[in-house]
Amino acid sequence: MASVIALGTNLYWLQNVRSEQLAAKAQQQQMVYMRPYVPRRPIIDRKGNVLATDRLVYTLYAYPRQFKAAPEEIAAKLAALLDEYDQPNSLAEHLSSGESGVPVSFGLSEEVADRIAALRLDGFELIRQYSRLYPQQELVADVVGYVDLDHHGQAGLEYTQQDLLERSVRTLRLNRAGSGALMPDQLPDGFLDFDELRLQLTLDIRLQRVARLALKQQLDAFDAKRGAAIVLDVRDGSILALACEPTFDPNEYSKFDISLFKNWAVTDLYEPGSTFKPLNVAIALEQGVIDANSTFNDVGRIQIEQWEIANHDYETAGARGQLSITQVLSHSSNVGMVDLVSRMSPQQYYQALQTLRLTQKLDTELPGEGVGQLKALADFTASPVEPATTSFGQGFSLTPLKLAQLHAAIANGGTLVQPHMIHALVDVEGQPIWQPTPQPQPRIFSPETTRIVLENMAAVVQSGSGAAARIPGYQVAGKSGTAQKASPTGGYFTDRKVASFVAILPAEQPRYVVLAVVDEPKGDDAYGTKVAAPIAKALGEALVAIEGIPPNQ
Repeated sequence: MASVIALGTNLYWLQNVRSEQLAAKAQQQQMVYMRPYVPRRPIIDRKGNVLATDRLVYTLYAYPRQFKAAPEEIAAKLAALLDEYDQPNSLAEHLSSGESGVPVSFGLSEEVADRIAALRLDGFELIRQYSRLYPQQELVADVVGYVDLDHHGQAGLEYTQQDLLERSVRTLRLNRAGSGALMPDQLPDGFLDFDELRLQLTLDIRLQRVARLALKQQLDAFDAKRGAAIVLDVRDGSILALACEPTFDPNEYSKFDISLFKNWAVTDLYEPGSTFKPLNVAIALEQGVIDANSTFNDVGRIQIEQWEIANHDYETAGARGQLSITQVLSHSSNVGMVDLVSRMSPQQYYQALQTLRLTQKLDTELPGEGVGQLKALADFTASPVEPATTSFGQGFSLTPLKLAQLHAAIANGGTLVQPHMIHALVDVEGQPIWQPTPQPQPRIFSPETTRIVLENMAAVVQSGSGAAARIPGYQVAGKSGTAQKASPTGGYFTDRKVASFVAILPAEQPRYVVLAVVDEPKGDDAYGTKVAAPIAKALGEALVAIEGIPPNQ
């Protein structure tokens, strides 16, 4: 009798007190939360060429406990379809390495997956998923970066622009039927649709290809450690080419050293050497301590406290006497530059350097951006050797991209433009749906100052040391640089240097800055004019052809 009373009480409790709770729990058990995989947005260059996109691939898993044939027999049929297994024996050994869920092959194409399925082998599963494809391979790897197996960006724009590249996905709540199938009438229209937007860059793969080829040629010719090339539109800061060599193939990133995944033209600091001399001329003009007709005394070699400063060719050329601005730049006279900078007080010179924003971030879209280094005011003014060495581009450091930005200010009349490589999110017709908001940029030089500097840089290429960058029919402004590399323990290496060349074209109506930097070239003639100027010339010639720039009238 007691058990009957207890049973009745329990039924009453379930039916009347907990009925709503149990109903909710039952409904919850019948529901499925569905979040379909949605591919990342493609990345394209300024002409619409695809740099990164998603493709459908398959992963093959094995479940050896379900095999109905020996692993050796299965491997004999399967090995010919899988590139990573040279012999059936190696595949058979792998198939015997576990009992369940053994990964056999990744990134299989739909064609190969169909051929595997046609074998009707028991104990195998093909999982469909998306994989990132980089059709240009290494061409833009150091800009675009790559994604890992989980489709998360790990380098380059794939890492920093995750929010722009990932499409929004809705999570849908579905009920199961009694058979366990999803209720199809609850799937809303367009649930699996996604936008067709693409991330368009300012890069041009035609220029990028020229940059990479020219870098490879010069690195091989001078057995150099690495190189970088930049093409910058001086009007708005658009980056048309940004290549580092050596680089990697993002389709097979696991085969490469991790050090190649960064774009060192953005991340690494170096001392620019003589390519900074035109900027010091601009500073002196802006400060009013020299004018276009000023001359400077080049005695060939000077002593400042315990340090000796000499021209690179002092042993053969000796003292040159009074030099014009053009001659100082053309001969790349260190002593002449010391005379020029000495016409400012160290404090005045330091404050002028600060206006260049050497120690501020550029805020480009690439990760790991380096920030320039300049000694503190107290240290800079403590000894006259500090302004002296800075006058010819040593004793401080910046990134190659920062130097390109500064020369763009020389080219465009004095405005410090923002280097960038993201143009917009565009639709299938190429119309911008979203664009970054440009920030107002400061003016660091007057148009008159930049006109004088440009004229002198043009003379350097036309009739001076920059002859290797000449382009027939066009006026090019430029300056070479060969800087000693600083040692981490202090001082400079005697056998390591950085060769560079900066070009501005067309000089009469500047539109582009081209910068080439080669790290640790070897040889007695491994100077900027020999190593880097040919790279700048190749890119200049490509710009002339691609942009349809008319010759100088």
